[in-house]
Amino acid sequence: MQRRDFVKLCGAAGLGFAAPVGLSSVARAESAETELPSYEGPYYVVFNASGGWDTTCLMDPKGVNEMNRLYKDGEILTEGNHRLAPTAAHIERGMSNEDFFRRHGNDLLVLNGLDYSVNNHSPCSRYMATGKLDSLAYPTFAALVAACNGSEVPLAFLTFGNYSSTGNLVPMARVPYLNSLSRLANADGVSGSARNPYHDDFVTDRIEQALESQMKARIGKVHLPRVERSQSMLYAAQLNSKALQRVTPYIPKSTPKENLSQQADIALASFKAGVCVSANLNIGTFDSHKDNDTDQMNRIPTMLAGIDYLTTKAEEMQLREKLVIVIQSEMGRTPTYNKNNGKDHWSIGSVMFMGRGIKGNRVIGATDEKQFLVPINPQSLATDMEKGIRVRPEHIHSALREFAGIDTHAFAEKFSLDIPDAERLHGLLSQDDMGT
Repeated sequence: MQRRDFVKLCGAAGLGFAAPVGLSSVARAESAETELPSYEGPYYVVFNASGGWDTTCLMDPKGVNEMNRLYKDGEILTEGNHRLAPTAAHIERGMSNEDFFRRHGNDLLVLNGLDYSVNNHSPCSRYMATGKLDSLAYPTFAALVAACNGSEVPLAFLTFGNYSSTGNLVPMARVPYLNSLSRLANADGVSGSARNPYHDDFVTDRIEQALESQMKARIGKVHLPRVERSQSMLYAAQLNSKALQRVTPYIPKSTPKENLSQQADIALASFKAGVCVSANLNIGTFDSHKDNDTDQMNRIPTMLAGIDYLTTKAEEMQLREKLVIVIQSEMGRTPTYNKNNGKDHWSIGSVMFMGRGIKGNRVIGATDEKQFLVPINPQSLATDMEKGIRVRPEHIHSALREFAGIDTHAFAEKFSLDIPDAERLHGLLSQDDMGT
């Protein structure tokens, strides 16, 4: 099997992943370019706590009115400017809040009191991912920034679940397992092994030379549109496949136990190889309608350990300073327990950020003693009951677009968020106008 066929037909090969041939790759093929560029960053990672996290168990602790049964008000901890729920005594595995904030608090920005407006999973997931509640057409931030910054690279937008709409701006890539990434990167090798190729090097070189010569010979000749498109896509698949070979040196030799860490390894290898712009990582089962404390103390430490794994590996790979990380969920949990010791859907929550250019050790916004949001002054970012606004996902996405330097890009303008200037959150992510 030649690697061009492998990349083109990977969805039908039963390997459990999909690597798309994007329009930019086809355009390059049509101009007979022989090498895809390497994207050098910044790289964007969105962690999704799917199902709705309990913010009182993490970054917005409440120790009064039995809003949380794990601790009392006097047991709430601080780390720098952060307040955090004490969890070290309640977890069996993963990373405690204490360890996470001690290690990452200086880099971490927390926004409390985010208004999701609704509390159903599907619209909330879409709203939090795109900044648009009333449209199914809008792309996620991860897809949008990939389209704006590097749609020509093979795995520009990686996603591992949750809401992943692309707005038809960039192909969606799914590579759920490390061995799938190895197979994708070494499509000319038997079972993805670079040491066991289907063809000798000289045969592969001849195949590539023949394809390149044929493509150059076709330029300028008249073909039926469908034929021309098919020929270009075939050559584009070859370009993508060659670029994907750059991933091989960065694929770990061993596979971590936790799924979130595996997702992080796939994303980091793809970033390091210059074939990916953004990754949508996902950890599920936060929907704790029953036994809230047990479930949240299982999932939150697992998520924090995954974030720590990503940043630690990124440091080792010299990528840490190029990462922008968003940590979010589509809703919060109610301030009261139900009859099953669970907590139901709550339309007020939090979001966290860390990484390149993020001004950390900050907490913006708040919820009151009943877990209702307190409005924020968009100019000062201080809580302001009189002149403040209710911060919603579109405000967050507007700030993210501006921070990433894509707010004036044609793709971003096509999917406008229509935030009034008076409601723009000035200096939310950084007090410096860093962009990219």
